[in-house]
Amino acid sequence: MRRAVCPGSFDPITNGHLDIIERASKLYDVVHVAVLINKNKQGLFSIEERIALIEETTAGYGNIEVESHHGLLVDFCKARNIPAIVKGLRAVSDFDYELQMAQMNRGLTGVETLFVPTSPTYSFLSSTLVKEVASYGGDVSHLIPPVVHQRLVDRIAERAAQ
Repeated sequence: MRRAVCPGSFDPITNGHLDIIERASKLYDVVHVAVLINKNKQGLFSIEERIALIEETTAGYGNIEVESHHGLLVDFCKARNIPAIVKGLRAVSDFDYELQMAQMNRGLTGVETLFVPTSPTYSFLSSTLVKEVASYGGDVSHLIPPVVHQRLVDRIAERAAQ
């Protein structure tokens, strides 16, 4: 069985993330989506909320498993016998950092990293940018799935009311 992982913080998941996950799902029998936990960052959405949003938005793919992980991604891969990491690249600036990570991961455990160029439609897209634009009332509905958009609008309204 061919397995791969698509890692990220997914706070929140965007259409760019979904593009990479969907493309990976066509190449692998099982794609694990690893929601990476960074204790130094306070996300807009809890880990549980992120997992639920990813599960809902990827349900139609049929071969996605979503879970969280704290620690080295290669340990996640090793524990699940996953030989490949799939990463989307938006720009050359992404490549410099991701290449170093790929080489380190391969050196540590032999896990390979496959780089998938992001669709031009999403080459500028990041969760951080989506949250920032939405927080100022900008329309990001075309950048995230409808269910994610509604949760984002609701969360921003909740925070504004506090």
